[in-house]
Amino acid sequence: MGEPIPRSDVIGVFGGSGFYEFLSNASPNPVLGPYGAPAADPMVGTVEGIDVAFIPRHGRDHEFPPHRVPYRANVDAMRSLGVDRIVGPTAVGSLQPTYEPGHFAVPDQIVDRTWGREHTFYDGPDVEHLSYADPYHPEMRSLAIEAMRATGATVHDGGTVVAIQGPRFSTRAESRWFASIGWAFVGMTQVPEAPLSAEAGIPYVNISVITDYDVGVDGGSPVTHDEVLKRFAESSTTLQDGIRRMLPALAAADLSSD
Repeated sequence: MGEPIPRSDVIGVFGGSGFYEFLSNASPNPVLGPYGAPAADPMVGTVEGIDVAFIPRHGRDHEFPPHRVPYRANVDAMRSLGVDRIVGPTAVGSLQPTYEPGHFAVPDQIVDRTWGREHTFYDGPDVEHLSYADPYHPEMRSLAIEAMRATGATVHDGGTVVAIQGPRFSTRAESRWFASIGWAFVGMTQVPEAPLSAEAGIPYVNISVITDYDVGVDGGSPVTHDEVLKRFAESSTTLQDGIRRMLPALAAADLSSD
């Protein structure tokens, strides 16, 4: 058991550009670290009186596709700003009929099907092997579920998200394969964002917005980018409300660092 991490000074949020309006009294904090510039200058402001640092993971104008997001620079920028816990909402597709579009989920496991991404801070000569059996922080997961359910939304507790390379969506065969294994959701950005946060010693939780049924679910229709964007936009107000409700308890929590 590691030493507890005391009350947070700054909470980090990765998300879409719609989160700029989430912050009050926000100001840019340009960062240029050893991994280059993050996707956009971090904005630091307040929410419910709590200091929050926000970075749009795909860039201010969504110019970085999933496989080109500067994940290392993004996470390192959060670390340099003193962030010690991160909320990383994402859009996901459903791989099982019970997880309906418009619902939310707080996954507890992840499978990496990406390749070629700069996915670690440990490029040598120092070598570290990170324990990563439970990728999302359990107490942060509980806080996220409680806060999202307080909005009246349907929120699923747990499930495995498979991270694919993108930017294309799955073929029918891939989607049926993922579903047959029992995985719950498919997305494109949780890897390496979540494991890099772990390497940086920053507890992390994902809140998934279920935007569509993936193409392999019951012979579904092909997924379109417009469909994903439309559903995410429809869910954005609820998502931000849930995160806003979560922040006071998250800031006050003592989080185990193990």
